Amino acid sequence: MTQNLTIGERVAWYRRRRGLSQEVLAGLVGRTTDWLSKAENNRIELDRLSVITSLADALDISLGDLLAEPTLMEWSADSGRRTVPALRETLMDYKQLTPLLSLAAEDEPPALQDLRGDVRDVLDAYQASRYGFATRRLPLVLADALAASRAYSGHEAEEAHALLALAYHGAAMVLGKLGEPELAWIAADRGLAAAQSSGRSEVTGSLFRAVTHCLLATGRFTAAVQLVNDAAAVMQPGLGDANNEYLSVYGTLFLAGAMAAARTDDRATTQTFLREADEAAQRLGTDANHMWTAFGPTNVAIHCVATAGELGDIQIAADLGSRIDTTALPVERRVRHSLEVARALSSWNRTDEALAVLLEAEQAAPEQVRHHYLSRELVTVWIRGTRGRPSHPVADLARRLGVVAGS
Repeated sequence: MTQNLTIGERVAWYRRRRGLSQEVLAGLVGRTTDWLSKAENNRIELDRLSVITSLADALDISLGDLLAEPTLMEWSADSGRRTVPALRETLMDYKQLTPLLSLAAEDEPPALQDLRGDVRDVLDAYQASRYGFATRRLPLVLADALAASRAYSGHEAEEAHALLALAYHGAAMVLGKLGEPELAWIAADRGLAAAQSSGRSEVTGSLFRAVTHCLLATGRFTAAVQLVNDAAAVMQPGLGDANNEYLSVYGTLFLAGAMAAARTDDRATTQTFLREADEAAQRLGTDANHMWTAFGPTNVAIHCVATAGELGDIQIAADLGSRIDTTALPVERRVRHSLEVARALSSWNRTDEALAVLLEAEQAAPEQVRHHYLSRELVTVWIRGTRGRPSHPVADLARRLGVVAGS
């Protein structure tokens, strides 16, 4: 029902449902009535998650309610006709809770070599922004990994648990992109338990990152900052002789933490976390993709842009963002950066440039652009701000994103 509204229009809709005046809601979030009126009437862009989250909290609704999430996953050759509901059934299967509730397996457990390939395919698909493919594969991969974790013993059991943890990590990241934070939390929680059973510190660190992203997706930014501090304290003793995987996971954890800190308007902690990540990146020495982190100096640079956008430093985000060469990064990272650049350009009324960036991003990763609130919000705001009919490129993009009534 609210898919075709801007975030500001959704605020107005929920405010009226709660029986609140503009004056009361504005007071609850520490703003003026004039500011709220402009936000509800699309004269101010609501694109900072810290602000949107404060409005959601005051209205006693979820962050996803204002972002119009989750979004519908379109059927495709990659996804088939069983998408998120099939993955939900897998995650909510009570037999996954404990071996006590599962019947003894009669079949041979999957070979670990095959399972490694399957987990790699899912995580590669996530980084390629092929969410339909990953969603289709995950139920079977999770079932196989769970069976392996219960069938093997010794070192093979440790590897099986590591693969199960990474499969859950993939599920959490994909579901987060699709606007399903509660399901993502289930996956991340189970993944962290499996990681601890694996005895592999880099895998546990990777799942700390997944849990942090889940907290970010639900607007629990302060908790996310605390988790990063706690997880870093656990990982720091291993930094002395850390291999590249460990170092990459450690650095990426701080990048997630920097986003959380920026969304609490905590500039000092944001800069501290970015410096920690930069030190890890300089020690690594180059851009890489250990443990599917895409970690290195360039990923740190694009998080400098993203955090600037979250802190409201739009000119910095626009100027710096356009200069960063992201061609060496996986598709998901490149496109996520493009969305930040488009947001910054749009905020500076450089709409044509922002549209060009968004269209190029859509060419690279149509699923990612369709499911991200920033792209949907940008296009909806552009249409609302156009007198008469929008341009053909904007109207066509809006139809592809499903943000225009009757499209």
